[in-house]
Amino acid sequence: MSFAMSRRMIPPLLVAVAATFTWSASGDAQYGGEEGNRRPQSILPAQSTSPTYQSIAAAPDRPAPARISAKIAELGRAFGPGVGISVRDIREGWSTSWNGDRLCPQQSVSKLWVALAVFDAMDRGALRPDDAMIVTRNDLTLFHQPIRALVGEQGYRATVSELLERQMTQSDNTANDMLLRRIGGPTAIRSMLTRLRISNVRFGPGERLLQSGIAGITWRQAFSSGNGFEQARASIPLEKRRAAIEAYAENPVDGAAPNAITLALARLVRGDLLTPTGTQNLLALMERSKTGRARMKAAIEPDWLLAHKTGTGQELGGVVAGFNDVGLLTAPDGHIYAVAVMVARSSRPIAERQAIIANVARAVIDDWKSGSNGQSSPRYRR
Repeated sequence: MSFAMSRRMIPPLLVAVAATFTWSASGDAQYGGEEGNRRPQSILPAQSTSPTYQSIAAAPDRPAPARISAKIAELGRAFGPGVGISVRDIREGWSTSWNGDRLCPQQSVSKLWVALAVFDAMDRGALRPDDAMIVTRNDLTLFHQPIRALVGEQGYRATVSELLERQMTQSDNTANDMLLRRIGGPTAIRSMLTRLRISNVRFGPGERLLQSGIAGITWRQAFSSGNGFEQARASIPLEKRRAAIEAYAENPVDGAAPNAITLALARLVRGDLLTPTGTQNLLALMERSKTGRARMKAAIEPDWLLAHKTGTGQELGGVVAGFNDVGLLTAPDGHIYAVAVMVARSSRPIAERQAIIANVARAVIDDWKSGSNGQSSPRYRR
């Protein structure tokens, strides 16, 4: 049996807890999500009794409608070769793409696989939401890590559910690496991807080694404090830094194909990857993501729902290596699209990178309105 999410039927516990977690808006800042240092309570019910899913059959693959295919090609061509795009209609079974099989840097999109592995471990009884870990200063990473403000001399006690909330909704790097370590490290993620038959997705060495490698330096734990990493990076000769970031963009150790990501998201919704409870809770986390307000979120219309994960890489000389948004767009009638827009390497300004992502989401919404035939669709209602 496969499952799709019924719109806006998140379990009451998840809604209540989300309402207690406060954020300050930092918009689309680099590596950024939203700051928030209050401790969230448990976000994961022991078992779900909410009618969050309804049974659907997996649709056979078929050609995408000409209208949406032409629009995606138009957007990709206008932006240039640095972008990969994939759109997949989960109900109808079609997909269309631009550079859809290119391996693009994931950056924080890879947190999705860590979360998937955590919920997979819960499904197997190997991990519990209330299992606790102590985050110490030796566990701190770099860039966006709001949890750092809570880590004192004695450390900070956090449950698996709190770390998931911080990792997926705030894109907290330290929360992510704590979960990664708890489930067995990068090797465990790669084994899970193989076991679940998720192909064309690489998983990197963890946040500290990934980012230091892109910068052309060797990681030292002292970099996790203050602006230690930025100072060390600035001391590296420009040519060495440029060679390192270009090598990463060309052959990313954490690379993934947009088509592979939308296929995995479709399988997640259908219930192929996790139990119904695990699926429900992971999608609920993605719905609560606070990052990327000028990306897909900028295109979302009333009565549409977005569950997503962003990723943003380092820049050098105006060139970025990784600027992404991947997720699920759910229409007012429950129609679900998996979308991945991944800027692998580009010198275009941030506003144009944001725009290509938002415009792909708008194209999906416009296609749904039109019924893929250029006429107003009776499905569309305000």
